[in-house]
Amino acid sequence: MRAQLFIDGENFIYKIEDSLVKQGVVKHKINVENINLKKLIELALPDITIEKSNYYAAKLQFHKESPAKSKELILKQRILKTNLERQGFNFILAGNVRPQVVKVDGKSKTIFKEKGVDVRLAVDLVALSCDKSIDLAILCSSDSDLQPAISEIRKRGIEVIYLGFENNPNKGLTYTTNRTILFRNSEILQVVPVR
Repeated sequence: MRAQLFIDGENFIYKIEDSLVKQGVVKHKINVENINLKKLIELALPDITIEKSNYYAAKLQFHKESPAKSKELILKQRILKTNLERQGFNFILAGNVRPQVVKVDGKSKTIFKEKGVDVRLAVDLVALSCDKSIDLAILCSSDSDLQPAISEIRKRGIEVIYLGFENNPNKGLTYTTNRTILFRNSEILQVVPVR
């Protein structure tokens, strides 16, 4: 069976950090860019041989409005990219990150929002299914926007596994996919270094 893994990077990082914080780890001590993702996938999917593992991330750019934060995010992404490529992951830059000014308690704050990663991931899923290049798609994302792409590839005979998190699985993806497998909090503790 030709299986490929598709990871929505920002969504994944958020869920990893959320899981660790809920387990009592202080957020600034989490070193997610040095995650042993290969081991985490092996713990969750011990009986599945994955032909290709794809990790989707937004392309980061330097923003003069927030130079320190820009440098920090770019450095973390470089470390993560190098780490994942060493583990055999295909690191795909798609979309971009844009700064947005929001009001928090009456004060302006700049936050960064990723755009376009889920679209690229959905296009790749559909293209691979149309080309008959995969038999099994393992989707690690909690983005309900991917449901139409999942429905489309299932119509084409592709099995889809939703790989989620035990803290807060996405019910829509659970219903749309063939099967759900959840990362356990204890598995995440084993693979993410804490400073």
